[in-house]
Amino acid sequence: MFSSLRVRNYRYFFAGQVVSNTGTWMQRIAQDWLVLSLTGSPFAVGITTAMQFLPMLLLGLFGGVVADRYPKRRLLVLTQAVMGLLAAGLAVLTLAGVVTVYHVYAFAFLLGLVTVVDNPTRQAFVTEMVGPGALRNAVSLNAANFQTARLVGPAVAGLLIAAVGSGWAFGINALSFAAVIGGLLAMRGSELHPSPVRPREKGQLREGLRYVRERPELIWPIVLVGFIGTFGFNFPTLLSGFAYDVFHVGPGQYGLLNTAMAVGSLAGALLAARRRSSRLRMLVMAALGFGVLEAVTAFAPGFWLFAAMLTLVGMVGLTFNTTANASVQLATDPAMRGRVMGLFMLVFMGGTPIGSPIVGWVTEHFGPRVGLLACGLVSAAAAGVVALVLVRSSGLRIRVDLRPGRGRRLVSFVPRRPATREELVTAC
Repeated sequence: MFSSLRVRNYRYFFAGQVVSNTGTWMQRIAQDWLVLSLTGSPFAVGITTAMQFLPMLLLGLFGGVVADRYPKRRLLVLTQAVMGLLAAGLAVLTLAGVVTVYHVYAFAFLLGLVTVVDNPTRQAFVTEMVGPGALRNAVSLNAANFQTARLVGPAVAGLLIAAVGSGWAFGINALSFAAVIGGLLAMRGSELHPSPVRPREKGQLREGLRYVRERPELIWPIVLVGFIGTFGFNFPTLLSGFAYDVFHVGPGQYGLLNTAMAVGSLAGALLAARRRSSRLRMLVMAALGFGVLEAVTAFAPGFWLFAAMLTLVGMVGLTFNTTANASVQLATDPAMRGRVMGLFMLVFMGGTPIGSPIVGWVTEHFGPRVGLLACGLVSAAAAGVVALVLVRSSGLRIRVDLRPGRGRRLVSFVPRRPATREELVTAC
């Protein structure tokens, strides 16, 4: 489960990320609550989220090109330093009592610009630290790292906001980036597995898109990630609406909802770290389960049952996320990894500026329950369509065995051929 931590460079990276991710989650909760307290509108929270992810939608592919052109460790030092400065600027405005919702929009947009380069670079850098043999485990541990911080960050942020306000949460996040930068600088360059750096040439963006388009094992998982990233993972907008309008609770309980989801996500990440393979069947089934669970959770009548359901949603959602990330990276040539992961992050995060205002509008006009139900139904429908496309393009068909036993699955993919009499009897 923790085999990647045997690699010295990855240990430094992992330790720095624990600190930084905790600060990031503190800022995320503080930012959403600050916007909600300034405006009283879940739609405004959706706009803030959209502003943060809009640069990824517009420039995400170019971020992948930059990741392939320059040494990734050097790029990460630069991007993490700029993100720390942005957090410090928002902290100063908030503590001075002059912050407005438009300031928050602006800082969210600037943070998104940096993320355009940081995200694909950080994703592709994992392979350089641990090599392809340990990639699957390292991707899962990165997710576990992120979710561990998600357990601590929202809880601390809720207490901090209630005690002294949002500004101190932004300030602590600014300081947390020093841990990542220190870890990157302490790495041994001789122990890295650097990908080839591509010189500046025309057509590199088109080359990356053509590379993905010609490979079904890349294009269809990325399509599915796009739908679920755009609609399924709109939790900042949805959870703030549930806390504020449905259950009428304060920032402490709002942070608890995020913590509940993080518990499930952490469990999903640790289970994924034990898994030796990332099959498309697991990817599609996790996406379908995630959508169904979201739809069911929308009807939870009480706060504590809702929080418990979020734990299951987090576990299945994280299983989908890590499976998609690892399967796409392992199927990609190292020289193309930055551009492919740029596209991956584009569809996963870049769809948020489209989905977040839509979900925010639905939440504001029809209520958070309808918003969460709609997100779940879209995710489940996308999983079903992609499953059918993958099955047909592979010359397979879906077989449902209502009496699964040893070595037999309830749902399996088999070669497309006329069913035998025995199979028909079993299916009936």
